[in-house]
Amino acid sequence: MPVERTHAQSEQHAPQAVESERGALVAVLLMVILGVAGIFAVS
Repeated sequence: MPVERTHAQSEQHAPQAVESERGALVAVLLMVILGVAGIFAVS
């Protein structure tokens, strides 16, 4: 049972970690794009 429980927990935490990583990457990309767009707009 302990092995099955740890395996189930790892399966539940994996998607959440991937989603948080994707969210962080998307946020960083948006900030970079907005920064570049702002630089071009100012110039």
